[in-house]
Amino acid sequence: MLNFDENNIHISISSFAQVLKIHQRTLRIYDKQGILSPLRTKGNRRSYCLSDLEKAKFILFLSRNLGINLAGIKIILKILDKNNIKPENYFKYINDIAFDLKINKNIQNENILKNAKRGRKKK
Repeated sequence: MLNFDENNIHISISSFAQVLKIHQRTLRIYDKQGILSPLRTKGNRRSYCLSDLEKAKFILFLSRNLGINLAGIKIILKILDKNNIKPENYFKYINDIAFDLKINKNIQNENILKNAKRGRKKK
């Protein structure tokens, strides 16, 4: 469900999860870990905004493409915050650093494959 006001768009957890193609439980974990904490409605429901969407896409990129765990993501987000980097600039900032560290698309693809196999039983 989307709600509009003059300042922002607010998205329910179910709609937000659908847009990101992740489970609502994942968003609850991010909230509990302090990685992505949306505003709350008067009824204490999570209410996501467009800035949260940019941040969530970035979190998924870090975990899926770079293989970074939640503790590492939390540290990266804190560093970005301390450097006053806005969520819409996260990707450029990190891509510049990844380029300097020679973390290229091949390494990212290897991490994607490793993460896809994580938790699966061997046959």
